Amino acid sequence: MIVYEKVADVIRSSRVIIITAGAGMSVDSGLPDFRGDRGFWRAYPLYERLGLNFYDMANPYQFERDPAFGWGFYGHRLGMYRNVKPHEGFYILLKWIDKLNLDYFVVTSNVDGHFQKAGFKDDRVYEVHGSIHYLQCLRPCSDDIWPNDEEVRVDYETMKALNIPRCRNCGGVARPNILMFGDYSWISRRTDAQRALFYSFLERNKGKPMVVIEIGAGKAIPTIRRTSEMLGYSYNTVVVRINPREPEINPPHVSIPERGLVALKEIDRFLNLD
Repeated sequence: MIVYEKVADVIRSSRVIIITAGAGMSVDSGLPDFRGDRGFWRAYPLYERLGLNFYDMANPYQFERDPAFGWGFYGHRLGMYRNVKPHEGFYILLKWIDKLNLDYFVVTSNVDGHFQKAGFKDDRVYEVHGSIHYLQCLRPCSDDIWPNDEEVRVDYETMKALNIPRCRNCGGVARPNILMFGDYSWISRRTDAQRALFYSFLERNKGKPMVVIEIGAGKAIPTIRRTSEMLGYSYNTVVVRINPREPEINPPHVSIPERGLVALKEIDRFLNLD
């Protein structure tokens, strides 16, 4: 319990909070954990039978080879992300921001849009891998990005989409505006604009007491962990790494070997802001 009390004290003394979040943040909402082939295949047994893993499916090649098969995977994810509610941890973080009058920014590798869905301001979220809630042309015919209002129906026997989203400019196949593995056609314009807002935020808050709350960011794709560590080394900040499997971080930063929601509830109990 001492570690939670220490983190609560750090948050109380901060003027700025940066939330860095990986896939572990979404798992507590009931979304599947794709860590390793076994986790992926538990969510998608058909792909195990076909000998395909997450790296194979999260790849623009599938849209080129068979758009219905590519959209089967992403159409299922789209419906799931729309239907699942963000867990209590999102709202605990919003409460800290409100009650302690903290300036904030979110940096996340998640593409599910759950921070915005929970009420975080769109101009305070940097989605480093893009978002499933936006589309672009597969080719691409232009650098256009537009909101994903599609309802993609999926045949779960074959994991093929029954309708294919189309580019609003050329009529060709559209794809999610997400950075995939081996990606050769991702349009980064929206994410670039978010990154610019984030670095303006850092410049504006340079020198202020800052805390980084990192939740569920693993080593396999270390983008979020590296961002947290960069902030820890370069700014006046303490990084709190919450991760049940890979919590290691050097002092003066803080390691909490726990799931995100459990740790946030414990920190919140010591903050006692209700």
